[in-house]
Amino acid sequence: MSRLGYNLKQAFSQMGRNKGMYFTSVLAITAMMLILGLFFVAFVNVNLFAASIEKDYNVIQIYLHDGNKAEVNQAVETTLRGTEGVDDVKYVSKDEALVTLKQKWGENAYLLDNLPENPLPDSYMVYVEDKDAANALAAAAPGIEGVEDVVYYRDTIEKLAQVSHFVELGSLIAMAFLVVVSIIIVANTIKLTVFNREKEIGIMKYLGATDWFVRAPFIWGGIIVGMLSAFIATGLTHVIYTKIVAIIGGDIARILSVTVVPAEFLTKNVLIIFLCLGISIGVCGSIISIRRFLDK
Repeated sequence: MSRLGYNLKQAFSQMGRNKGMYFTSVLAITAMMLILGLFFVAFVNVNLFAASIEKDYNVIQIYLHDGNKAEVNQAVETTLRGTEGVDDVKYVSKDEALVTLKQKWGENAYLLDNLPENPLPDSYMVYVEDKDAANALAAAAPGIEGVEDVVYYRDTIEKLAQVSHFVELGSLIAMAFLVVVSIIIVANTIKLTVFNREKEIGIMKYLGATDWFVRAPFIWGGIIVGMLSAFIATGLTHVIYTKIVAIIGGDIARILSVTVVPAEFLTKNVLIIFLCLGISIGVCGSIISIRRFLDK
């Protein structure tokens, strides 16, 4: 504990003597993490939307005209059941559809309570064997008498998959670039501190101090910079994400019938990721910056 206390005291002392450079390092790493944080929350939400819609990938919803007679609806069901590749057909009344929609909306379900009438139509949920059967049925169903509309999510899922892949690839490229830049910034910051203590380090080495004894305060300085940046970036990510959700979260729930990932869940995971990333950057930058001085 005494060794840890000494290292932390030396680390904070170094940071105090080089406030400007350390402050710049914190700002740079915070900006890097904030960019990554926004990529991360976008990626998680896009994956959630895709997963929610993908559950209905093998399901085609056939909406019926509101004024259909019972025998017309029965004829539609008979036609659907006789279609090649159809596994099952389930009738969903407009009242059942409204209950399901309220369940999907969750906390926003109260918005549906004051509707003058149920705007949802009766429908059939058609479960198919594979994508080919789904494509064929989606093309043929609009021509069946009594059918008003057909909802099939294949195109939406494929587009969301492309967006998810793009966000993931962009995150990896941005992360690799920004991590390298952050390590260089930390290394240069600590290198200036090492320059100021070069004579002191030489004396310590002459008196028999080990490399790790000399290196430890600088590593702790890098760790403190990384952790401080992680907390600031996480706080900023939480604030920005919360504001975005407050503005468009309700619209997403109404349009896609899915909710966004809760801010609390994302913040906790972002903090863990940022702390690991910040500590790694601090340690790597510190080791790189002081290595040449210990080799003398």
